[in-house]
Amino acid sequence: MNGLDSLNKCFLNKFVFSVLVAMILISCPATKSFAGGFDETFQKDMQKYIQEEPILKGALTGISIRSARNGEVLFEYNGDVRMRPASNLKLLTTAVSLSIFGEDYRFKTEVRIKGEKSGTFLDGNLYLKGYGDPTLLKENLSQLAKDVRKSGITNIEGDLIADDSWFDDIRLSKDLVWSDESAYYGAQISALTVSPDDDYDTGTVLVTISSGNRVGEPAKIQVSNKTKNLKIINQVVTVSPDSEKELFIGREHGTNTIIIKGLLPLGVTAEKEWVAIWEPTQYVLELFREELVKQGINISGTSKIGKVPKDSNILTNHFSAPLSEILLPFLKLSNNGHGEMLVKQLGRVKKGEGSWEKGIEVMYEQLPKLGVDVKSLMIRDGSGISHVNLIPANELSSLLFHIQQEKWFPVFLESLPVAGYKEKMIGGTLRDRMGTLNIKAKTGTLTTVSSLCGYLKTEQGETVIFSILLNNLLDEEKGKQIEDEIVEIVSQHVNGSR
Repeated sequence: MNGLDSLNKCFLNKFVFSVLVAMILISCPATKSFAGGFDETFQKDMQKYIQEEPILKGALTGISIRSARNGEVLFEYNGDVRMRPASNLKLLTTAVSLSIFGEDYRFKTEVRIKGEKSGTFLDGNLYLKGYGDPTLLKENLSQLAKDVRKSGITNIEGDLIADDSWFDDIRLSKDLVWSDESAYYGAQISALTVSPDDDYDTGTVLVTISSGNRVGEPAKIQVSNKTKNLKIINQVVTVSPDSEKELFIGREHGTNTIIIKGLLPLGVTAEKEWVAIWEPTQYVLELFREELVKQGINISGTSKIGKVPKDSNILTNHFSAPLSEILLPFLKLSNNGHGEMLVKQLGRVKKGEGSWEKGIEVMYEQLPKLGVDVKSLMIRDGSGISHVNLIPANELSSLLFHIQQEKWFPVFLESLPVAGYKEKMIGGTLRDRMGTLNIKAKTGTLTTVSSLCGYLKTEQGETVIFSILLNNLLDEEKGKQIEDEIVEIVSQHVNGSR
């Protein structure tokens, strides 16, 4: 063999070797590196954890991990499988609301009049019209009543009428189960509704239960914003300090009669529970009438629900905080009522109809602009409470990647719970979790479902997007432990500690 033949053979051998290596790399799924963080053991560690974790036996697991820098999917497990997202659906509602309304959007509530005003008399009707404010408080109604008095009106020779026609009259989303209708997370939806406090659990009242002064005495019950038509049946007995606490709090269907029964040990910390009211518009009407009476305003007519005539005149109004601030309790505290009201607002503003159907249409139209393949989704509400909602983990992580380019993204990011921060309006639902990690993420919980989706910032300053969907769990609360451990594995590999 001459030198030229030897050189050709050497070149041929190197070429064949290069082709074989390339073929192997193409045909074998390999873990992709992330700024030197993910190494070759990452996929093995993740697969081993998912397959060997007893809590996940028989469950469905969907995971998507994506680079926030370029959108590359770094790891996925059932990433394209549609799964129930629980409150992770609120991420979609938030993104669409910000893209349609903008961060400075405010909701209004108006007081209008129809009739002749002569001195202190209004010969006509006084109207209270709602436009979907999810943060209206009793104190705002009080201020509106003071404004009516300041206008000079002290006698209304007509009716007090509440107008909630900005939304339709369907109060509950189609998949809400009957057992949730008195719970705060299943509150009825109206364009005119009120919250008991600055957690803004709209459409609810706050019930506080304290033990009596002695064993055998009834418990003491306090209710926020109580009206004459809100009834309390107290069947709670104070028992000895070493007894077990047993409490049931519910509301009779079709009424605002709240029943509280059970046993409460002497001297224990007061129990608090938010209870959804029946017919929120009527409840607001009762509260507003009481506030008008406190201001010395006499109303000769009745209180009822109706519509503001087109030729009415505005007397005063109230504007909510901007959407950027409303999103804090929505995402950090996972407020279901806000999600449903935002969806109906989308429908009203963009389609002229404040319904779930039209609002969800807007979501399907807008989400593709935000990096989501809507052909792979099933959206039934705005909060995620439906067990029929479906979305793949890869679509959630894609959303979180693409919205980083939006001008409102800083507001979105600021609204997410921050792991380990004890302040409620910072840490939110993550205030007692993953305190050693730099994480901003949305939690989700339904019966048999747990989810977590957000951003992990590494020690090197890089950001990883993750989406974890766990379905068919026997105990959804144990899903939180699984999510934390998965994120910890990601963190260790990205930061190079494994």
